[in-house]
Amino acid sequence: MILIVKFFAATFGFFGIIFGAFGAHRLKRILAPEVLHSFETGVKYQLIHAVVLLFIGFHFEFIDFTERMIASCMIIGVILFSFSIYALCYAKAKNLNLKFLGPVTPVGGLLLMTGWGLLLYYFIVQ
Repeated sequence: MILIVKFFAATFGFFGIIFGAFGAHRLKRILAPEVLHSFETGVKYQLIHAVVLLFIGFHFEFIDFTERMIASCMIIGVILFSFSIYALCYAKAKNLNLKFLGPVTPVGGLLLMTGWGLLLYYFIVQ
């Protein structure tokens, strides 16, 4: 599990930088400001959670169920939250109908909140 968490931390960080640069240089020209802001929110959350996953990847042993759930919630949460935002922004730019992804974003956000809540719980009971 440690290698998986570190892998996702590095992957999210790597692609977060790429997506951020893509948004700042390419999408800025084709997206409305509010859509670009949504895209940037996805990038910001992805990068923040890359750092958190890297931190817990080096500090947790993942023997405890709570540790595994924290990492799982954050990994799945980023995928659902950030990547659904990216897809929705791309759909707007290409005039595609991907509105079915709309409910995916809050589910990802709920998983991110759950991960943070479990992290808080973990620190309190330690």
